[in-house]
Formats: sequence, C-alpha cells, structure tokens
Amino acid sequence: MVAIDISDEDFVYEEECLRNPHSVQTWLRYLEHKQDTTFEELNMIYERALKQLPGSYKLWYKYLRERRRQCKGLSIEHPAYEEANNAHERALVFMHKMPRIWTDYGEWLSRQEYVTRTRRTFDRALRALPVTQHNRIWMVYIKFLKRHDISETAVRCFRRFVKLSPECIEEFIDYLLKSNRLDEAGRYLSDIVNDDNFNSRNGKSKHQLWQELCDLIAKHPEEISGLNADAIIRSGFRKFTDQVGEQWCLLADYYIRQALFEKARDVYEEGIQSVKTVRDFTQIFDAFAAFEEELISTSMQDVTDEDELEMQLARFEDLLERRPFLVNSVLLRQNPHNVHEWLKRAELYKEKPRQCINTFTEALQTVDPMKAVGKLYKLWVAFAKFYEENEQIDDARTIFEKAAKVQFRSVDDLAAVWCEYAEMELRQEHYDGALSLMRRSTTIPKKRAKYFDNSEPVQNRVYRSLKLWSMYADLEESFGNFSSTKQVYERIIDLKIATPQIILNFALFLEENQYFEESFKAYERGVELFTWPHVFDIWQTYLVKFLDRFKGTKLERARDLFEQCLQDIPSEFSKKIFLLYAKLEEEHGLVKRSMDIYKKSIDKVKDDEKLEVFTIYVKRTAELHGITACRSVYEDAINKLNADGSREMCIRYAELERKLGESDRARAIFSHAANMCNPDVQKEFWSKWESFETEHGNEDTIREMLRVKRQVAATHNTQVNYMAAAMLAQNTEPTGTTADLAPMEEEDGDVDMRMMEQHAALRHAKNAKEVDGGNIRFVASSTNAQLKKDTPAEAVGNKDEINLDEDDSDDEGPSMDIKKQTVPAAVFGKLKEDEE
Repeated sequence: MVAIDISDEDFVYEEECLRNPHSVQTWLRYLEHKQDTTFEELNMIYERALKQLPGSYKLWYKYLRERRRQCKGLSIEHPAYEEANNAHERALVFMHKMPRIWTDYGEWLSRQEYVTRTRRTFDRALRALPVTQHNRIWMVYIKFLKRHDISETAVRCFRRFVKLSPECIEEFIDYLLKSNRLDEAGRYLSDIVNDDNFNSRNGKSKHQLWQELCDLIAKHPEEISGLNADAIIRSGFRKFTDQVGEQWCLLADYYIRQALFEKARDVYEEGIQSVKTVRDFTQIFDAFAAFEEELISTSMQDVTDEDELEMQLARFEDLLERRPFLVNSVLLRQNPHNVHEWLKRAELYKEKPRQCINTFTEALQTVDPMKAVGKLYKLWVAFAKFYEENEQIDDARTIFEKAAKVQFRSVDDLAAVWCEYAEMELRQEHYDGALSLMRRSTTIPKKRAKYFDNSEPVQNRVYRSLKLWSMYADLEESFGNFSSTKQVYERIIDLKIATPQIILNFALFLEENQYFEESFKAYERGVELFTWPHVFDIWQTYLVKFLDRFKGTKLERARDLFEQCLQDIPSEFSKKIFLLYAKLEEEHGLVKRSMDIYKKSIDKVKDDEKLEVFTIYVKRTAELHGITACRSVYEDAINKLNADGSREMCIRYAELERKLGESDRARAIFSHAANMCNPDVQKEFWSKWESFETEHGNEDTIREMLRVKRQVAATHNTQVNYMAAAMLAQNTEPTGTTADLAPMEEEDGDVDMRMMEQHAALRHAKNAKEVDGGNIRFVASSTNAQLKKDTPAEAVGNKDEINLDEDDSDDEGPSMDIKKQTVPAAVFGKLKEDEE
C-alpha cells in the first residue's frame, strides 16, 4: 500500500470525499486537483474512487486512459503494461457491456503484439456485446487481422465478419487476393457478380466486377479449380456486348496459359466468326496474329519438328490472307442487306468463279429489296456481267430476266435493269434484241399506275420511266426508222413525262431529217407543256432555228412568235429575247420598230442589266440615226438607271457632247451629275470634270465647278452634322421648355426641330460673347501687320477691305418706303433675353 502525503490543500477534498463517497463529481474534482502528483498517488485515488463507485463508466474510462498514458515511453516488458492490462480486466468485470472499453483494450493489446490474447479478447467482446454493437468491434478486429501475417486465422475471422456484414465482402476478397487464396476469392467474386441485389461499396459496376473475375480466372487457371471459366467468360457475351472482343481474347488467353493451343485457336476462330463490329474483330485478329507469331518464334528457337513449323507458318499466312474476307463478313453480319459489302465480297472472290457465284446467289437470297442499303439492281447487274465476262451470255440473260421480275423499292432500279440488259445486247451486237427489250419494258400494262404510287408494283409503273424512254428513243434513232422514232417521241409527250431536253432532241431529230415544219410543231408542243423558267431553252432554240430557217421571209410570223414569248417572260430571261427581236427588226424589219423594242426592253430586263441594254441601245441609235439622236436615249437612261448607272451614263453623255463641241451642254451634264457624286467617294467623276474644265473652260467655270464641289460635299456631310448636333443636344442641359420656343401647341416633329434650333442659337450667342469679351482678333496675312494686345478692335484696319459708297446706288427707280412691323418677342425665345 502506498503512503499518501496529505497536504493542507488536500484536507478539503478528503473531507468532501468522506462526506460524499458516492458522488462521482467529488472524486473527479479531487483527481483534477491531484493531476500534478505522482502516478502512484493518482492511481491510489482512482482505486479508492472505484472501490466506492465500481459501476462508474466515467471513472473507469479515465482511469484506464491514465494507465495507458503512464506506459508511454516505457519498454514493452515494463511491469506497468501488465498492471494496465490487469486494470482493463478488472474494469471489464463491471464494464463488459461497454464497447469502447473493449475496443480500447483490444487496440492496447494489439500494440503489445499479443496476437492470441488480442484475438481472444475480441472474441470475448463479441460474446459479451449485443449484435447491434458488433460492428464497432469488427472495425478494430479487422484492422488487427490485417496488421499481422495470420492468414488462416484472418480468413476464418473474415468469414464470420461477412456473415454479419455481407456488404463488406469486397474487403474480404481483397484480403484473399493479397493472401494468394485465389480459388476462394474467385468463388466470392462469382457470387457477388451473380447477385443482382449487390451494390459495391467501392463504387464498382457489375461490368467491373465481372471483368475482375474474368481476369482472375484467365490469368490463374491452375490456382482456380472450383469455377467453370469457359461458362463464366461466355456469359459476358450476352451481358456486356460492348466488350465482346476483349472477352474472346480473355477466353483464348485462359487456354493458352494451360498450353491448350489448339483449343485457343478454336476460340479465336469462333470469336472472329461471331463478332459484329470491326473494333472487336480487330482486337481478336491482332491477338490471334500475335499468338501465332509467338508460337512460330518459339518453334524456331527450338526446331525439333520441321513439319510442325511449316504447318504453323502456313496457318499464319492463311490467317493474313483471309483478313479482307473476315472483315467483310463482320460488316455483313452488322447488316446483311448492305449491297455495297456484298459487291466487295464478290470482287474478293473474282479469281474463284465458283465461290463468286455462290456469293452472288447468297446475296440475292439474303438482301430484302425493301431493306436494302444501296441499289439492289447493282447486284443483279454485277451477277449478269460476271457471266458475260465469262462468255456465258445465255446465263446472263437468265439473270436479267429474273431481275426484271424482282419487286424493287423504286421504279428507277427496275428501269436501270432494263437499260443494262439492253446495253449488254448492244455489246453483243444484237441490236434487234435491244430494241425488242425496250419495246417490252415500255409496253403499257393492263393496269396503269402512277409513277409515285407505291401501293402498286414497280412492273406496273416502269412504263412511265423517262430513263427507259430516253434510251428507247436513242436506240430508235440509231437503229430504227424515222416513223418509229417519231412515234416514240410522240408517246413520250403523250404520257406527259417529257422534259425540255426531250423536246429539243425531238425537234433536232426532225430537223436533221428535213422535217422543218414538224420540228417547229414540236417546239410549239413544248411551249404548251412547260412554263417559265423551264421553257426558256425551248423558246430560245425555237426562235433561233426559225430565224435561221426563214430569216425575213416570214416576218409577221416571227413577230408573233416574239410577242408570244415576251408576253409572260420573267425579267431574268428577257434580255436575250429582246436583243434577238431587235436584231430581227434591224436586219429584216423596220428600224423604228427595233428602236421601240430597245426602249420597251428597258422596263422588262433586270435592274443590273439595264446599263448593258442602254449601252447597246445607244450604240445602235448612233449607227442607225446618228450621234445627235443619242441625246434622248442618254436622257432616258439617266432618268431610269440607278445611281451608279446614271453616273456612268452622265459621263458618257458629257464625253459625247464634248466631242460634238457642245461644251456648255457637257458642263450642264456634269453639273447635273454632280449631285450624285460624293467628292470623297466618286473621285474619278470630279477628276474628269476638272480635266474637262481645264481643257475647255475658263476661270469662272472652274470657280463654279469648285463651288458646286463644295456644295455637294456639304450636302453629303449633312447627316454627319445632324448626328453631331443631336449628340451635343443630349450633353447640353436645355435652358428653356417647349413653351419658350413657341407659345402655341405644335406637333412633336416641330418641337424637336425648334429645340435643336434653340441649342444652335445658344451656342452661337455664347461664341459671340466669347469673341467680344476675349482677345480674339482677325490678323492680316502680312507679317508687318502685327497687333498689340491693347489695341482696340475698331482701330484695326483691313487693307483688303472694299470700300462701298453707301450713297452711290446703281438702282434707277423711285425710292420705296418699307413698312416695318414689330416681331413678337416669343419668336426669339431665350435669344432675346440674352441680348438684353
């Protein structure tokens, strides 16, 4: 028993403890008072307090913490450690339901490296505490297990732990992997992958967990024996379709690690034949090629069987040669209705006729015409051409005949089949057969249907295909007679499927056969069929051919044609027709009518073409009526053209007058055009006027030109001045109201204008006041006429001033008395007040 030296200060606490031995606060105050004393005295007080209060959690917690603190810095073999352990054991007699005491004791024993004792202590804690508090013990327990290399014990404890907390199984799996217990780790991984209700605490997705399982199985096939690796990996093909290529490589890698090379090859081949994306195919093919290269490299280092080495080399070469076919197969698995890929496949088998025929046959049986991507008819045509190239014409005709019965998606596809069929007959120089095919294809069926009526089969609508009729017409022109060809063109027009080009071809065909009137009738039919702008080419060709044929012999008929054409013609097409009409009148008609046509065309053509038409008009007027007759044309052009065109015509007009010696007229034209020419922009105009005045003018005319130039420049700068005045008006505070400007009611526009005038008047008065009150003086240009600052303004003379005698007057008339009238002060507004 340790003797306690009780001081005078301690008597107060001792007496209080004797009076209230069962008060926790009394003992705590006493312990706080004795904090600076020795460990023995402090421990004795704790023992006395706990003897009185053995069920106090607060006293036990502080006492045990003090005991552990006292061991800090001591050797692990010091007796103080064991005394602390005994204190914990004594505390657990009363505090066995307190998880904090158990966890502190377990961590304390763990630091002392008592493995078995610590494990048993945690087990005692789990038995003593209710299940709801076991998680607090397991957190410390698992941390202790991970710190020590006791894999068997730890695994057994972990199994108990995951039964209580199955969501922590990932932690157990990680420990198993670190402990190299791969088989058990694989089983647990498989369980959580198959559990649809499992949610990873680490945030891993199902795919990530499954990928970890597959990697584990594939890379450690010998350690994991309790799982069916093939079935597990293959199950992912259906679940995770975006990683199929990687999964096939894992399965093959599983067999490669077991030295089952033939089985690995089968897996690679199966993967290549089943994947549907090029990315997955590339992964598998590259892994397959790398596997074969590795086998060849290993065999070459240790050549024991040359036949086996040659076999491996042959396999590798065959794999590389098959790559284009394999890629094509992948694309066809993606979409078996892809016509382009089927054609590529047939091209790959071009050197192997039997396989090429099988490919075409399979393609035509597989592709659905309504789902086809691309033109299905190209497959039939390519199949027929294959037989044609191999000189099997009858088989090619058989293919075309079958193709003509297929229900294609569009009429153009069937028309293309008939055209290709006819072209094959032409290549075989079987011209009658080609014509016969065209007659068959264009025969009107018993049940007629509209071209775009998709409810009817294409065979009932193909007779309206312009492609077929165009080729039919070409064949008739080449190998038929005049009547049959004409009949074809007329049938095209009757079916109302003709285009302007068909009309032109028909007319040209008739013209080549010397049927000129018939060709003109064809043009007339085309004009009736089409409207603007499609009819323009027909009209232009018709008019040109008519003029070339008859020239001026049928002038009235030609005029009627032109008038009919110009009746509803749009402005963008009118220029050519008007010029052609005017040329006709100039060569074969009346000059006056040609001038009227030029004048009429001005109002019909587009605005950007009017200048060109006026130029031609002026030129033809000068040639036919003389230069002086052009003046009216120029004046009309200046009035009707836009600013740019009018400016250009003014310059030309002035040049014309200058050449005629009419300087005054030219000057008047320049003066008229000056209002449209900003000196800062149209510098060329002013330069020409200046050159003209320099050559033909005098000092007065030059001054007048300069005055006009300044006036025009001021006019064009008016907008800038108005903007500056408006800005200044916003920055200047108004000195009056609208009532100051005008006493009567005014409109808003008048008020705004009067406000601007008021501000301008105020600025003028302010400037005048500054001039009167300041030292600003007008200074003569001569350097000798310097003024002193004190010289009054009235004493300053101007030697250039013109002295006008007010008494002398040139007016020779009776004097008039001018009656003056007083102006109301309100008119002047604020100005009157400033002046006063």
